[in-house]
Amino acid sequence: MKHHMSQYRNLEQALQAYGNPVSLLRSSPIGTYVFPVVAPEYSNWISEQRAWMNSVALLNLSYHMTHLYLKGPDALKFLKRVGCNKWGTFPKGRGKQIVLAGHDGFIITDNICFHTSDDTYRITGSPVGIDWIEFNATTSGFSIEVDRDDNLFARKGEPRLYVYQIQGPRALDLMQEVCDGELPDIPFFHIGEFTIKGKSVRALRHGMAGVPGFELFGPWSDSPVILEALETTGEKYQLHKVGGLAYPTSCLESGWLAMPCPAIYHSKEMQPYREWLTPMHLPAIGSLGGSYDSKNIVDYYMDPIEVGYGKFLDLDGDCLGRDALTERIKHPRRKKVTLVLNREDVVHAIGLSMQGGPDAAKSISMPLAMYSTWQMDEVTKSGRHAGLSAYVGFSANANEMLSIAVVDIEKSEVGTDLTLRWGEANPNRVSVERNKIVEIRAKVAPVPYFEKTIKKD
Repeated sequence: MKHHMSQYRNLEQALQAYGNPVSLLRSSPIGTYVFPVVAPEYSNWISEQRAWMNSVALLNLSYHMTHLYLKGPDALKFLKRVGCNKWGTFPKGRGKQIVLAGHDGFIITDNICFHTSDDTYRITGSPVGIDWIEFNATTSGFSIEVDRDDNLFARKGEPRLYVYQIQGPRALDLMQEVCDGELPDIPFFHIGEFTIKGKSVRALRHGMAGVPGFELFGPWSDSPVILEALETTGEKYQLHKVGGLAYPTSCLESGWLAMPCPAIYHSKEMQPYREWLTPMHLPAIGSLGGSYDSKNIVDYYMDPIEVGYGKFLDLDGDCLGRDALTERIKHPRRKKVTLVLNREDVVHAIGLSMQGGPDAAKSISMPLAMYSTWQMDEVTKSGRHAGLSAYVGFSANANEMLSIAVVDIEKSEVGTDLTLRWGEANPNRVSVERNKIVEIRAKVAPVPYFEKTIKKD
């Protein structure tokens, strides 16, 4: 069956036609994610990766992020319902990671929430989470105004906001110099306000891959002035603009699982949501790939505990999935780890991919080896299933091919020898060439790969 989503009214109808969520997602032609507008490389991806570890990196998030604005007296009450993380009082001028789970405790995804002004919250990140939040905000009876600002894949025109990240050991020095007057002291995940070249700027203090950073945002009309100031001042700090090739590989070092398979395809409880999703929403057109082979979509899901959010969960409130999460946290099965892939085996697989014929291995792209929206490669131990690898790529800071994976707890100790099965047997989509699965030895390493040095005050 060809993947023509436009003939269906919604995701639910498409699933009925395909008969199985795995069949639908395995037939999607969607391949490697390409960032809109941002160049693949501004210098070279290796130097750009090394900049966030050794000097300072500038990342432009203005074009690919989706934003959802929630406003009204029920906004925080609603967020505490839809997000299963701890919220506290969440005053103005703060940011939070919002963790989204379904009724049965499987993870959908996570996003970042900014409390920017009284009763106004901006949620930003993957459209998978934005869709889920928007659906619940518009159907659950809360008194909320909802305003969506799609990324440049989904609409035309200029962004509303510029969003620039400054990351790396020299980020603070750069920010102190480029700021008009004295840069305010901004605690971790707080939002500070200052000016650059007379333009008002707000910035979330956070970090990436173990080093401190800032996420600057403001009206798009100010973006040329802000960008020029950052680039000009950044020259003395060896600033590198980061392109679309290097940008997504920061996850490999920070241990953030960017795209878990969203747990929305399987249950009766999720049917109203699947009927709300159009054929053009990412959960409908996204692709499932990798060597793990199961016809049961639930086998591709993960939960917030095993991907590292257990300590952030609020199990005393009334969030979606609370009862299921309460049970899951008592009986964890798997744990998130970094896998370091054996260099000789990676080189051998690349060689096999170049030979052609029925025994050719799946090609390995650099620096990010992902070729599907949700890529699930099987991890084994002594030939037996041990977990799932969900993100693979090369880090020039580690000088290693890394994977973010969830593996059985008893096989998660640092130094444990595992195997990653690379490739996709009998691919049913034009974005994947015919290939034979190859085994790549892997060793468990810490997650995040580099020790964090961000002060969380």
